[in-house]
Amino acid sequence: MLYRSMPSVRNSLLAAILLISMSMPAIADPDPAHEDSPLGSFIATKLTPDENIFHVSAKRLFGTQKTPAHLQAQAIGTYALGCLAGAQQLPITGDNWQVMRLSRNRNWGTPQIVNFIERIAAEAKAKAGWNGFLVGDMAQPRGGPMLSGHASHQIGLDADIWFTPMPDHVLSSAERENFAPLEMVKDHATLNAETWSESRDKLIQTVAQDPQVARIFVHPPIKKELCRWSGGKGAWLAKVRPLFGHTFHFHVRLKCPEGMGACKDQWEPHPDDGTGCGKELAYWYSDAPWKVIKRDPNAPKPKPRPPLTLAGLPALCRAVVAAP
Repeated sequence: MLYRSMPSVRNSLLAAILLISMSMPAIADPDPAHEDSPLGSFIATKLTPDENIFHVSAKRLFGTQKTPAHLQAQAIGTYALGCLAGAQQLPITGDNWQVMRLSRNRNWGTPQIVNFIERIAAEAKAKAGWNGFLVGDMAQPRGGPMLSGHASHQIGLDADIWFTPMPDHVLSSAERENFAPLEMVKDHATLNAETWSESRDKLIQTVAQDPQVARIFVHPPIKKELCRWSGGKGAWLAKVRPLFGHTFHFHVRLKCPEGMGACKDQWEPHPDDGTGCGKELAYWYSDAPWKVIKRDPNAPKPKPRPPLTLAGLPALCRAVVAAP
């Protein structure tokens, strides 16, 4: 038996799954001790005999999953603390999109976001003249924390779309790994006028006006440009939020789909001016967001935070990671 040398781990897992089955009947009970299950395989091949599954980093646990959990589709938890059951994979090539960085295996999401990307890519071509999407990271096969990169993208409702339009040919696997995106900004305050175009303004407007969209994250100079281009008018602007790091892509986030009760929406943005083009944008042009905190080199180093573990995620995520 896989667990003969680890009775405490086996008992803890069985107790956790039993608890889930009693409180969350919508997801069927997997057998965590089955060696053919992803969790059974993980325990058999990745853990040492003295490791407890509930002390293992959630990044390690979810970041090594290669296949989705064969359960009813459900976004579980919050965008930055959750997981994904019954994920659907966005095909790597469509009429109006191509998936990039295939080696990451992050083109997974809820059926809703897969359908959304397929639909909005066609709308962007019709309304904004956009040739097609290059799709970056969505979610892992079972969502959850990633080994590298994002803090969010955990529940299958986030997707990164490059500001570089899709080429007129189908990219090879090598091109998808090595193709360099165009940078839209020169620094945290300056737009790159050589790469930005009105078609990109129209692209963001088209996506933001969709009722499924909760937020779009862009680097601050891009938000400033959208405010200029639109004349600071349009309720869709409130959804476009300035945030670090979105220099060559925009991050689109969907609202929790109806019927997914385990999904937790963010608060809806309501800037004072209705658009976020006023004091909210001004904050990103102050020193506050960019200030580097200098630490005393002679002070003792702070203790690192303990890693997020399976126990720190919503209870349903235990069934997701254990499911075949």
